[in-house]
Amino acid sequence: MPVFFIAAPQIDNRTLTITGPLLDHLRKSLRVTVGEEVWVADERRHRYLLRITSITPRELIGHIADETQGPTRSHPRVVLGQAVLKGDRMDWVIQKATELGVSAIAPLISQRVIARPRAERVRAQVDRWQRIALEAAQQSECWDVPIIEPPVELASWLSSTTSAHKLILSERSEGASLMMITIPTDPDSDVVLAVGPEGGWSESDHEMAHASRWTPVTLGSRILRAETAAIVAVTLLQNRLGELG
Repeated sequence: MPVFFIAAPQIDNRTLTITGPLLDHLRKSLRVTVGEEVWVADERRHRYLLRITSITPRELIGHIADETQGPTRSHPRVVLGQAVLKGDRMDWVIQKATELGVSAIAPLISQRVIARPRAERVRAQVDRWQRIALEAAQQSECWDVPIIEPPVELASWLSSTTSAHKLILSERSEGASLMMITIPTDPDSDVVLAVGPEGGWSESDHEMAHASRWTPVTLGSRILRAETAAIVAVTLLQNRLGELG
């Protein structure tokens, strides 16, 4: 059973009331019944074993039977900056990067991005991406749901990112291997990784990254699709950081 995310204020005197979309999912999709137990989690990294005591079309009520605190973070966070991909490829990257434990995802608008979000649809699109991340985090029993940031122009994002460990994935470059670069060990630090669109980074994208002191890295001689490269790179980083393997 997945771990479902709720807001901490929903819990009152060890009783939790669930309404809205999560109620519909539990009732109609999972068909939970009175007496069953489900795990829920909040933004404080607490998990609760909820024993269901009442279900109606308007609300589900349960008693907190057990509680556990999430583990203290022991490895740096990974932040993914992904140039917006067309079709469902962006959805797929968000889903899989969430399963792999990234802390945040920034959709980037670079020179060769094809699917540029329209201004009037940005809020709805970000909300949709956030739901994809939420569902992936629940299914894979993550302790946190990554933040999906609003789409941002690449130049602004490159220059405003303050992490000491800023990596830009670059095909056909002389960058260092992602498996060989020095990475941090401090759990309070971030590793920020930028991955390009279907057509790759343009020359001006590379120049902006160089001016903002981003380190080019590669995955070797293979040329991968954008969505494949993103997930391979995140997987390798999480392995090196001790989050996988």
